[in-house]
Amino acid sequence: MKALVVDDDRVLADLVTFSLRREGFEVIQAYEGEMALRRWAEEQPDLIILDLNMPKLDGFAVCRRIREESDIPIILLTVRGEEDDIVRGLGTGADDYIVKPFSPRQLVARAQAVLRRAGKTPAPAIRQVGELTLDPSRREVRLGQGKIISLTPLESRLLDYLMLNAGQVLTIEALISHVWGAEGGDRDMLRQLVRRLRGKIEPDPTRPVYIETVAGLGYGFISPAD
Repeated sequence: MKALVVDDDRVLADLVTFSLRREGFEVIQAYEGEMALRRWAEEQPDLIILDLNMPKLDGFAVCRRIREESDIPIILLTVRGEEDDIVRGLGTGADDYIVKPFSPRQLVARAQAVLRRAGKTPAPAIRQVGELTLDPSRREVRLGQGKIISLTPLESRLLDYLMLNAGQVLTIEALISHVWGAEGGDRDMLRQLVRRLRGKIEPDPTRPVYIETVAGLGYGFISPAD
């Protein structure tokens, strides 16, 4: 799945690009309106994330011109929180908008949502940390060049999140929220899920080398550098 990120703020464009790439997107960038139109025509992306406030050809004009030829999903980025600007942006054909500042997680969630509504679903990124490789779309994990292990949906979701944040400690609350979402899990359910996952991927589940428990905080995935 390919995304075009358009923003004259290159630091923000790089942040958005990094967030999308680690979720499996191929990302191209443009820094002003005319460049955005050229990149769109040349690259044929599946999604455009478009800043409104650009010099020369602004985001409104870019969105309007693209909409004359394509129904590609477009998300607007703006520092303008006024209702008139939001209505105008959506009126040019944008599918959604985000007011700056925003969190990378919110942006990725919005991107995935507009793609689902458009009937396009990005493939989950394959994770590799050390000798462990996870394919979330197949819910399979490979240990080095050895055997392939099948995971349940919850096990795959938990391992994917831990590997995405390898080397960091994730709180129990954050893990429960990510794995179960609005359905709601609890500490005991998470503890049992970690135990089952360790039973599948750890050489010795009683002495884990991948998933560590950090007392009083949560869990972390041990990266090779740790």
